[in-house]
Amino acid sequence: MPSDHHAPSPRPRRSGLLAAILLALSAGLLTGCQATLFAGLNATSHHGDVIVDRDVTFDAEHGLAMDIYRLPHTEHAPVVVYFYGGSWKSGKRQWYRFVGEALAKRGLVVMIPDYRLWPKVKLDGFMRDGARALAWTHTHAGEYGGDNNELFVMGHSAGAHIAALLATDAHWLADDSMQPRQLAGFIGLAGPYDFLPLKDPDFVDMFGPTHEAQLRSQPVHFVNGDEPPMLLMQGTTDKIVWPRNTLSLAAAMRREHEPVEVKLYPGIGHFALLFSLSGQFRSKAPALNDTVDFIHAQVMQRRQAASAL
Repeated sequence: MPSDHHAPSPRPRRSGLLAAILLALSAGLLTGCQATLFAGLNATSHHGDVIVDRDVTFDAEHGLAMDIYRLPHTEHAPVVVYFYGGSWKSGKRQWYRFVGEALAKRGLVVMIPDYRLWPKVKLDGFMRDGARALAWTHTHAGEYGGDNNELFVMGHSAGAHIAALLATDAHWLADDSMQPRQLAGFIGLAGPYDFLPLKDPDFVDMFGPTHEAQLRSQPVHFVNGDEPPMLLMQGTTDKIVWPRNTLSLAAAMRREHEPVEVKLYPGIGHFALLFSLSGQFRSKAPALNDTVDFIHAQVMQRRQAASAL
């Protein structure tokens, strides 16, 4: 992620598995090692009653698919499209089964799509993939028990950035005749929303060589009062994506008198916030409960508003 600092060392009191995962990810281990670590995490968080529809194609042209998580007999449920992180360079939807199952267990329909990564694509490529995934979900949510009028976009780290741009920069969804206001909400975990100037050459290549080009990648730059409600979650000891990103986006929303909730978790770092969604590490931070509470609150407001018409 865009930062001049290294990730913090994990706390010695963390369980052995969490410590191993944090060390591996902080050290930037190879994808194969990360896959093994995520497999261990998923094994401890498995919910047998959750249905998983795997490899559902949403963009045949680019060979992109998503996995869909839901409980049996789900009908008219809120829908969450979750984008994973990985510095826009790495990641696979299969690694995040623990996220899909945790949210589905709470009665949500969850879509976890893949998107193309740098250096194969740059900003326009992975943002178009994200928009296609969201538009496909809007069209097909009902086939999986979801309600496309209660569609939320969510992500961690680079995935939160993609989700935030979809929720703030209207042009990404315009090709699919959608707009950010149609979304029921945006949920961001440790997202980079305001991270200029760029120094890392990879990110300069990814987002553009000039300040004007790089502004296209900044969600705070697009907040204009047409955004959905937001829940922004952040660990206070995150040294990979600094908390000022969350605070800056929240301030931009408040200037436009838009609804935004901020949850700051003391002593929680970048990866620990993500892993708190899993069963084994849920005591680290109440991110899952905060997410579900936010979704239910927004759904209730939308249903009350619809019934008043």
